[in-house]
Amino acid sequence: MKALTWQGKRSVELTEVPDPVIQEPTDAIVRITSTGLCGSDLHLYEVMAPFMTAGDILGHEPMGIVEAVGADVTHIAVGDRVVVPFNISCGHCFMCGQGLQSQCETTQNREQGMGASLFGYTKLYGQVPGGQAELLRVPQAQYGPVKVPHGPADDRFLYLSDVLPTAWQAVEYAEIPAGGTVLVLGLGPIGDMAARIALHRGHVVLGVDLVPERLERSRARGVVTLDLTEHDDLVGSIRELTGGRGPDSVIDAVGMEAHGSPAAGLAQKMAGLLPDALQERLMERAGVDRLAAFYTAIDTVRRGGTISLSGVYGGATDPLPMLTLFDKQIQLRMGQANVRRWVDAILPLLVGDDDPLGVDGFATHRLPLEAGPEAYETFQKKRDGAIKIVFQP
Repeated sequence: MKALTWQGKRSVELTEVPDPVIQEPTDAIVRITSTGLCGSDLHLYEVMAPFMTAGDILGHEPMGIVEAVGADVTHIAVGDRVVVPFNISCGHCFMCGQGLQSQCETTQNREQGMGASLFGYTKLYGQVPGGQAELLRVPQAQYGPVKVPHGPADDRFLYLSDVLPTAWQAVEYAEIPAGGTVLVLGLGPIGDMAARIALHRGHVVLGVDLVPERLERSRARGVVTLDLTEHDDLVGSIRELTGGRGPDSVIDAVGMEAHGSPAAGLAQKMAGLLPDALQERLMERAGVDRLAAFYTAIDTVRRGGTISLSGVYGGATDPLPMLTLFDKQIQLRMGQANVRRWVDAILPLLVGDDDPLGVDGFATHRLPLEAGPEAYETFQKKRDGAIKIVFQP
């Protein structure tokens, strides 16, 4: 089969790889019909290279048709249409029972000190082959895949794999009071969808970005947008919009690749010049994140407010302003999305004739796998209005 594989820093290739097969009775094989390119994939493309191996199959936002199932898989069958959550969870361990599927004890990567395995996402998370491919082996398929109806275009359900539950959790963790105000930092796919969910719930939403297409897209749905390049005092501008107090909640949907933080940016570049083994040790033991977005969240949120981190950070010892966090009594929640926890709440918004979250038109680009290498570069450099790219094998 064909698959997009990581070959080195900023190097993705379409290659021929062996077809996956059933290895365990809890496996399924899915023929991929659509698979997303995620902002987290860009971390692998650049910053997280030390944890990758040439030939790793990328991608963690797939859906398709079931081709085969193991003996213990009974809730889906050959021919079913399914969405595959990006985290691999068993559904029966203690953590899954707590709604923390991203910490699943069956697939937890204890030797790395990390949580549940993820599709297509470094040796830290199991180095499981990903879904930017024609076929995907799905471990723990007795629980993970979400069966969806045949008929509507893939875009109606595809984002259940990651974007929707990640954004939904970001809003849940933000604990926005009824009718309250939330600031969303970063209006890429996750920030955009989090803003849509917050608007759907009746909140006032402010959004910050510097990409014109992202700002316009969110503004058209009712977000009060601020262009980062036009505000010398962003924190002051946000306080003016919130009666001088600051928003009730802030969602940081940016993470480690934030603009600003030149020292951390230099650290990332310097780390990239080291041999892989040294890069890996540095990433595991040093603070190498660009924390500009997180610092902005801390500065802007009102006293007693909540910060919800959905953007991915990777440094082990990033410096944090603990005095400010303590003094402002800021509540902080974060973590990988627990996809299956939120599916039942999200599905009713997808199966009707209406489309309250605008999923049908969410993708800006639909491309064949062959366009993958160029798509990664386009997405990273924010060219051609690329906000959400979907591959269709």
